[in-house]
Amino acid sequence: MKKIIITGALGQIGTELVIKCRERYGTENVLATDIRKPEPHSPVKDGPFEILDVTDRNRLFETVRYFNADTLMHMAALLSATAEKKPLVAWDLNMGGLINTLEAARRYQLKFFTPSSIGAFGISTPKVNTPQLTIQQPTTMYGINKVTGELLCQYYYVKFGVDTRSVRFPGLISHVKEPGGGTTDYAVDMYFKAVKKGHYTSYINRYTYMDMMYMEDAIDAIIKLMEEDSVKLKTRNGYNLSAMSIEPEMLKQAIQVYYPDFTLDYDIDLERQDIALSWPDSIDTSCAEDEWGFDPKYDLPTMTKVMLEAIEKKQKECWAHTYFLKYIAIF
Repeated sequence: MKKIIITGALGQIGTELVIKCRERYGTENVLATDIRKPEPHSPVKDGPFEILDVTDRNRLFETVRYFNADTLMHMAALLSATAEKKPLVAWDLNMGGLINTLEAARRYQLKFFTPSSIGAFGISTPKVNTPQLTIQQPTTMYGINKVTGELLCQYYYVKFGVDTRSVRFPGLISHVKEPGGGTTDYAVDMYFKAVKKGHYTSYINRYTYMDMMYMEDAIDAIIKLMEEDSVKLKTRNGYNLSAMSIEPEMLKQAIQVYYPDFTLDYDIDLERQDIALSWPDSIDTSCAEDEWGFDPKYDLPTMTKVMLEAIEKKQKECWAHTYFLKYIAIF
């Protein structure tokens, strides 16, 4: 990978993927794109950026040509809970964007990555230690998009020889950006609320187990998969990934190691709870481990320590900035 375009670069995964790829491959070799401009303090601004609507095929092709890309990482998507509220918008963006980026990869011979999700599973899927190959009958628009996406990627590999690769991400935990509309985002929100308020009201019920992973492990997994020799990849599209299976009470207890007075109660969002219940409790990641060495470094205790420290640092910086502005205003 020498010249990389990343779509959806301002999203939760996209932001950190841009940062890591620029560190590894050079700032000028990674073009970040999104449908809107970066926020004033976004790290994505520190390098090439283009406004790009992935549903605009001609503009996408033009961008690939002018940047002379050899790799396309397609991250632009509408997430699970948001997609349920706007299913037609989700279909148009998620599937229209995917088919356009796959066509770009076919036409310009690009290496291609896009994430799938544990949302690709459904209530008929075995819930414990979910196999790599299993029943996939999701009951959400997001899940349907993801299953279709896995099949499309495999089709483009088999039919046209496009070097497609994808993983089924679990819930991803990050302190760089606050929650963005996913069902598993309760976990990220709980960390932020623990630091800011000492209390959290969860929209996901206790004892609802879902797979999770720290964002750094997720970004490392993308890069490791994309750098792996193609001949070693048997599964290729839709690798199961996870680092831990947790539920809200487990997260509360991990936080209480550092914030003993932290409290948790519940106000269940039935729509997101139903989505969560349709997903596995835990998934089998052995194919990713065997084929390209997937090996996450963070478990719940280590992730919790890093998350709380990072959020505390952000909070102090915010207070310092606010105090400075007030001081300037006085004088």
